[in-house]
Amino acid sequence: MLREALLRIGSRRSYSYKSVRRPNLSAVSAAKSQELQTPQPKPAANESPAHGEISLSKQLRARILATGPITVAEYMREVLTNPQGGYYMNRDVFGREGDFITSPEISQIFGELVGVWLASEWRKLGSPSPFQLIELGPGRGTLARDVLKVLTKFKQGAEFSMHMVEISPYLSLQQAQRFCYTHQKLPEDAQLPHYQVGTTATGIKAYWHSRLEDVPPGFSLVLAHEFFDALPIHKLQLIEGLWQEVLIDVVEQPESKLLPEFRYVISKSQTPVSRLFKPLPNETRTCLEYSLEAERHVDLLAQRLAEHGGVGLIMDYGHLGEKTDTFRGFKQHALHEPLLEPGTADLTADVDFKHLQHVAESRGHIQCYGPVEQGEFLERMQGKVRLEQLLANALPENKELIKSGYEMLTDPKQMGARFKFLSMFPSVLNDYLKKYPVAGFS
Repeated sequence: MLREALLRIGSRRSYSYKSVRRPNLSAVSAAKSQELQTPQPKPAANESPAHGEISLSKQLRARILATGPITVAEYMREVLTNPQGGYYMNRDVFGREGDFITSPEISQIFGELVGVWLASEWRKLGSPSPFQLIELGPGRGTLARDVLKVLTKFKQGAEFSMHMVEISPYLSLQQAQRFCYTHQKLPEDAQLPHYQVGTTATGIKAYWHSRLEDVPPGFSLVLAHEFFDALPIHKLQLIEGLWQEVLIDVVEQPESKLLPEFRYVISKSQTPVSRLFKPLPNETRTCLEYSLEAERHVDLLAQRLAEHGGVGLIMDYGHLGEKTDTFRGFKQHALHEPLLEPGTADLTADVDFKHLQHVAESRGHIQCYGPVEQGEFLERMQGKVRLEQLLANALPENKELIKSGYEMLTDPKQMGARFKFLSMFPSVLNDYLKKYPVAGFS
């Protein structure tokens, strides 16, 4: 495996590099940014570090000056998950008060239909009990809460537990407050595979894990909504027949505080990742984004589903292996230059669904269905029927808000086409699923 080979090679910095230009994303209009993800303002993201703390920008600058240029993946990982200054670690970044808003926050219809899909496929597979509901990167816990309501109603007496894979202490607390009746954080020396536990109002046990590997084995219903787009990426470029990597270096003397302190450079010789990278068959791009972390998580998920049974549903914005440069930042309603003020804005890249499907099907005895567009999935899951039910019982002043929310989720010009759904099933079910097709995908 590429990841294992990289660990053997280590992180040598013997390669040289030269400057490479990138577009100025901060100049893109707010209208364009809303089409990409519909972010929302978050004043707290601009707050200065507490007295005595070193800003993330200074930490990164010191590291690069000491060891040399770093990969985009290393930069992205530090900016998003650094324990002190990481974007996700110490504040709420979602919803109307955050930098962007997600589908579950826009309308309850989204989470309800995802819950109906899980319940439908679970019943189709014989309603095994007990089972686990796993969510990777649960955000505020809104999707988990809505899915929990559906599963609680249709579980037919089966027993299940909830398992949240979350690295942010701040967000894990928000999630527990959203769908748990009681919860507690465990002491750091507990030596358990989970660091927080809770119980819902209906008695369902919930556990929080730092890694997918820590979730116990068992039949699982796995959700990943806007999880893979935040995983670190490597940017690779084909030059004279060899894959080389775009790196991040410091700007010696920035001309203005409004300009980034960092710049993109490209290695003249190959890096460990570019040396071992193998493009998919029939690859025609000469510049692409490659995520080792996405590959690792899909591999783990595929192994889990193949060995213990279950289904997986990946929901994210992405492409089918044709896009090249999608790495960007989001802050206060707009696209944000990703190298400016690291830690104050979200960093993201479109998910390569073709790559995810290839990894799942080639390594894990898994059959994937999709990807299909979000609007198409919600319509096939009878989203309009649920919309009419809500409108029939809504107050007059709320009807337009409910309608506009569903339109935002399904309109191809908004989120309907940009977001995609990919489902994963053990390949032993292929013949059975031909007879009973997967809901929402056909």
